[in-house]
Amino acid sequence: MTNSTQFRGVYAIPVTPFNEDLSVDWESLRKCIAFSVETGAHGIVLPVNASEGPFLTDAERKEVLKTGIEVVNGAVPVIAGVSGASTAVSVELTKNAAEIGADAVMAMPPNGAAGQVVWDHYVAIAEMGQLPVWIQNNKPPAGPVVPTNMMVKMLNEVEHIDYVKEESYLPGQIMTELLEKAGGSVKGLMGGMGGRYLVDEYRRGSAGTMPAGHITDAHVKLWNALDAGGVDSGGLQIVTDEARTIWERMIPSLNFEFMFGANAYKAAYYRRGIIKTPLTRNPANKYLDKLDYEELDTILDRMGDLLNWKK
Repeated sequence: MTNSTQFRGVYAIPVTPFNEDLSVDWESLRKCIAFSVETGAHGIVLPVNASEGPFLTDAERKEVLKTGIEVVNGAVPVIAGVSGASTAVSVELTKNAAEIGADAVMAMPPNGAAGQVVWDHYVAIAEMGQLPVWIQNNKPPAGPVVPTNMMVKMLNEVEHIDYVKEESYLPGQIMTELLEKAGGSVKGLMGGMGGRYLVDEYRRGSAGTMPAGHITDAHVKLWNALDAGGVDSGGLQIVTDEARTIWERMIPSLNFEFMFGANAYKAAYYRRGIIKTPLTRNPANKYLDKLDYEELDTILDRMGDLLNWKK
């Protein structure tokens, strides 16, 4: 566990690499995590959706988190993904995360949850872990959308629930509303979806982003350019021309991963020599053909100066 109480910057999500038999490739996982730390990530998040977390066994999820904490070794904060099919699962994963030294936990509500069930879910996680809790507000099929007013109420009233990863339908607008209504009760907001909307989110007050880790070096360059902008007279964070240019150059990569999801992340890790196979488990698998790989190679080549790690 680090001494950090401020979560800010690029919180990279390593994939969970697999061997040819689809067992977890622990050696490659360690390389994924080390890659993000070495290329400047300000934090690590695992196992979550980009890690194929829903397709891991509970034992694998615990071992993935343990591996992450060991490899990071206190260099940056580690946020544990504890989303589960039920509150009982999430509470058990939270207990494990607290025991092995995670710096915070993050969860979506279970699929099908609504109303009081969602509220009780997060309260149970907060009480069990006694750690900072991130509400991961996503959208179907990944998870239910948490109503904005409920998030405001949780941020204001529930101890340890202080952060939000916002990646539902209108993330920028929801961030603005959370900051206006929750004020100092929200200690940090981050976006997801690979950072596709990071420029807008940054202007509105985002404290960072949680993208898949295959191009951590590029995301860190983007974040550093954003964070150099300061704040305008209206209190909005300023987007520098440098940051906007970097973001525009990253869009082809972000579009590619939007199409292929975990398969795009793993294909990029594979092409960059970090993992041994690009295989995913069902139902995450979306087959990339020869032309897809040619397109990915072109995308990586054209943003090559943003990718400072070489195999």
